[in-house]
Amino acid sequence: MPLSIRRVVTGHDANGKSVVDIDEVSKNIVSRRPGHSSTVIWTTTESPADNMETGDQGLRDVAECAASGAIFRVVEYAPGVSPRMHRTLTIDYAVVMSGEIFMVLDDGEEVCLRAGDVLVQHGAVHDWINRGSAPCVIAFVLMAAKPVVARDGTLGALG
Repeated sequence: MPLSIRRVVTGHDANGKSVVDIDEVSKNIVSRRPGHSSTVIWTTTESPADNMETGDQGLRDVAECAASGAIFRVVEYAPGVSPRMHRTLTIDYAVVMSGEIFMVLDDGEEVCLRAGDVLVQHGAVHDWINRGSAPCVIAFVLMAAKPVVARDGTLGALG
């Protein structure tokens, strides 16, 4: 079943009254590898964000977070999703909405996350492995952060 996420975005009319600007099923679904699909719900390029900014900031195709911004995305990992060990240069807040998934760290440590579990990730090298029979859907908020730097001053091979 394709990823189907309804997003409701509020804004303001010319008089400053609250209005619903967007109420739709997200259309900007992308796949960066087999078994993976995601949709950007919203992005900002600075913090604090400008609440008077206009335009659909969920239509941007973003792989990385702006230097002082944020990304809110929802990702679906199908059973057997292709592996992709990576590091985000952000602090990530994640909520597992449905299913089950294993987060694998660069030293091989694994943590199983299930629906309702939350994760705070500090720029760790990791992969997502779905060993189950159902898709796993996770909501992520990625916030700009200072990168993790090793004692030798390097960011690491996967940075």
